[in-house]
Amino acid sequence: MNKLSEWFSDPVFTSTTVNSSLWINTWLTIYMTLWTMILTVLIGVPLGVLLFETRRSRSALARRLNAVVGFIVNVLRSFPFVILIIALIPLTSAIMGRATGPDAAIVSLTIASVPFLARLVEAALRDLPAGKIEAVAMMGASRMQIIRQVLIAEAMPGLIAAITTTTIAVIGYTAMAGTVGAGGLGDLAFRRGYQNYNSLVMVATVVVLVVIVILVQVIGDWLARRVDHRARS
Repeated sequence: MNKLSEWFSDPVFTSTTVNSSLWINTWLTIYMTLWTMILTVLIGVPLGVLLFETRRSRSALARRLNAVVGFIVNVLRSFPFVILIIALIPLTSAIMGRATGPDAAIVSLTIASVPFLARLVEAALRDLPAGKIEAVAMMGASRMQIIRQVLIAEAMPGLIAAITTTTIAVIGYTAMAGTVGAGGLGDLAFRRGYQNYNSLVMVATVVVLVVIVILVQVIGDWLARRVDHRARS
């Protein structure tokens, strides 16, 4: 009991400063993840639909577009995130006016996660039965109607699963971003835990990250089941 009280009296649990507080840095991690995912969904889902739509298009221009966009997506996905965030420092500084801090990290986090989500969205759309899409097209639906009412609607469970997987990846990215001055749990673990040989800080940050990931997965699975009409039939 005394040992437990000693642990929870550590400054990592009681401090109210950004540099030392587990709770403040937890919220910084959630803040970075939330804004990154909002931007990633707004960009990545349409990008995934674009990749799917242009993949087998009869138009030569569409196929060229698919090749160019696919190449860019593959290049960005191939970069280890730690290298990517360093390479993007000039761009981050130009956009945000600084290269460190959670707001600056969101730029790099978004650029890293958009290609990841786009490919997952493309894969989710590929899993749809081609016959259903063709049947709706034969009924005279426009391509935009097919995208909205068939592709997105039918693939919604897969899209939610893709967003959930991307969110968990972004949480890991925020931890890596913390090692280069982004703030959050990764920054706390690196400075107060690793550099100061404080195992309590390391364990505490890992436990909080695991809890966040589990919550995201549980919520994502619940939402996917809610929108899956097949699960209720």
